[in-house]
Amino acid sequence: MLQVGKPAQRTDSPSTINHQLSTINQQLSNFSNIFIRGVIREMTINLQQAMDIGKYLVTQRLLGRKRFPLVLMLEPLFRCNLACTGCGKIQHPTDILKQNLTPEQCFKAVEECGAPVVSIPGGEPLLHPQIGEIVKGLIERKKYIYLCTNGLLLEKSLDKFQPSPYLTFTVHLDGLREWHDQCVDRKGVFDTAVKAIKAAKAKGFRVATNTTIFEGVDPKQTQEFFDFLGTLNIDGMTISPGYSYEWAPDQEHFLGREQTRTLFREILAPFKAGEKKWDFNHNPLFLDFLTGEKDYECTPWGSPSYSVLGWQKPCYLLNEGYYSTFKELLEKTDWSEYGHKSGNPKCADCMVHCGYEPTAALDAMQPKNMARSLGSVLGMS
Repeated sequence: MLQVGKPAQRTDSPSTINHQLSTINQQLSNFSNIFIRGVIREMTINLQQAMDIGKYLVTQRLLGRKRFPLVLMLEPLFRCNLACTGCGKIQHPTDILKQNLTPEQCFKAVEECGAPVVSIPGGEPLLHPQIGEIVKGLIERKKYIYLCTNGLLLEKSLDKFQPSPYLTFTVHLDGLREWHDQCVDRKGVFDTAVKAIKAAKAKGFRVATNTTIFEGVDPKQTQEFFDFLGTLNIDGMTISPGYSYEWAPDQEHFLGREQTRTLFREILAPFKAGEKKWDFNHNPLFLDFLTGEKDYECTPWGSPSYSVLGWQKPCYLLNEGYYSTFKELLEKTDWSEYGHKSGNPKCADCMVHCGYEPTAALDAMQPKNMARSLGSVLGMS
């Protein structure tokens, strides 16, 4: 007969209980060690990259170079498997869209430019038949690579690569499911991309995200989106206001400069107040720029762009011709015609990271800013 409320009697001996407790303690210890090693490893990777880039910046200054690249935007092809309405990179003629850079052309551009960081945008880089060979060659050259992808081909392409501290997949996600699928004009892309992120992380790859902020975005939903990304164990987030590409089909949802500052102040308010610990792959000074706390001038030569058409003048965002060499780009471009203070209407509202992150990186080398910038690398700010 069941006696309700009577405590159950344990029959385990003291030695059995002690053994079970010992096993639990060992499991907790193993988990803790694995977790700590993972955190330390991630901090070491971030710190090594920061030190390498810092050394590069100091070297350029000591050599007296006024203009030098920080990030090479290497576009091995323009074609894509999506047709996002805010994109100005896939509107080239069909004969151009069919072309690819060869691995040798990529390596020559990287060596000619000399930037420590190589971003591989597109188009969709995973459509390139030799993308694995290109990435392998860049890793051998000890370049920090950010391979940008919409995520549709990522999971099935993982076998082309090996995890490396020099390689990060940057997956394009503009928000939660409904908003992102609307931005890329296709349902199901968000779910496919998130599944690919999880698959890549499970195989030991570094994965970050890239988010473009357009007019009409809901700040609260964007904050919820950042919270969601934190659950994916990603290796940082990149955010930027959208640039009004002349060729983009949708010209109605790009932000003006004051709109950008107002919107980013609202979106980043919990982060700035210390209420959220979102992990951004940005110098904190660049985030200050987005919210209007700092006023920077563009550094267009800091992120030069190389594609099947050559070295793009003057930057990744504007398309005003091409040069055959990087030296020509630096020496023949009239840089006074570009940037916010130039009065060029095409530059008036631009606050995109590829133009202003290099400026923030240089500002971070100032003694008053070094501690804060290093703290962000170590996750202390």
